[in-house]
Amino acid sequence: MDYQPIFRQLYQDFNARHVDAVLAHMHTDVQWPKAFEGGYVSGHDEIRKYWTRQWAEINPTVEPIGLNQRQDGTLEVTVHQIVKDLQGELMFDGIVKHIYTIQDDLLRRMDIELV
Repeated sequence: MDYQPIFRQLYQDFNARHVDAVLAHMHTDVQWPKAFEGGYVSGHDEIRKYWTRQWAEINPTVEPIGLNQRQDGTLEVTVHQIVKDLQGELMFDGIVKHIYTIQDDLLRRMDIELV
């Protein structure tokens, strides 16, 4: 399966804050990292709450710049991530890797690796 167009759209939807469009591609029991807090949230409702809270504190944008299938079956999406505070001050500008586990063609888990 060609995941590039799917992930390109997912990141566009995330950046546009179209939560339902992103959640539609996630397993109901998805595990999602709380990047700036540590730990994970589980399921659509918890992710929605986490993102809503996150966007009230910071303004992240994430652009995919590469996609690679790993030998263990996970998908590695290299992204350029920019995080600003709500006043527009830069907090982070760098490259990270989002590692996705896919189950039944849905996102089951996402992990973050620093480059």
